[in-house]
Amino acid sequence: MGSCAMSTHKWQAEFEALRAIVSACGLEETVKWGQACFTLDGHNVVLIHGFKEYCALLFFKGALMKDPKNILIQQTENVQAARQIRFTTLADIARLEKTLTTYIKDAIALEKSGAKVEMKQTAEFFFPEELEHKMDELPALRTAFEALTPGRQRAYLLHFSSAKQAATRIARIEKSVQRILDGKGMND
Repeated sequence: MGSCAMSTHKWQAEFEALRAIVSACGLEETVKWGQACFTLDGHNVVLIHGFKEYCALLFFKGALMKDPKNILIQQTENVQAARQIRFTTLADIARLEKTLTTYIKDAIALEKSGAKVEMKQTAEFFFPEELEHKMDELPALRTAFEALTPGRQRAYLLHFSSAKQAATRIARIEKSVQRILDGKGMND
C-alpha cells in the first residue's frame, strides 16, 4: 500500500463522501495502514484508500460478496479475499451511493455470519522447478524454506514464479538464498 499515502490529499472530497456513506451504515471508524478503516466488533469490514489513478472502497471479504452490479474488482491476481470498488470522481460516488450502501450492508451481514474466505494454502501456490533444483543442490535451503512462516513462503513463491523467464527466476532465487537460510522473509 506504499503508493496510498501520497495520493491521500488528491482524493480529499471523495474520501469525505465515502466516509459519510460508510459511517451511516453503523461501522466503527479506525485508522489502519494510514487509511480510514471501518470495523465491526474489531473485525475489518471496509477500508477507504487512494492511489494515483483512483480511490477505492476495499471490502476485506469481497470475494464472498454478491456483486449484482459487477463492480467489485480484484486488485491483482494474488489478492485472495479483498475486492475494491474504484472511483475517479465525486460524481461516481454520488451516482453509486444507494448501491454502495447495499454492498456495505452485505459486507456487514457477511462479517456477522462469521463467513471466512477460503485462502489458498501455501502448497497450492506454484513452486518453480528452478527452486526445486536449487533445493536439491542445497538441502539446507529446503529445510530453511519449510521453517519460514506460510506468508513468507508465499511471498517468495509469488516473487520467483512471477518472472516469465527461467533466467530471471534463477537470478531471483540466487539473490534470496542467504535470506531464506537466515530465516528471513523478503521484506525483513
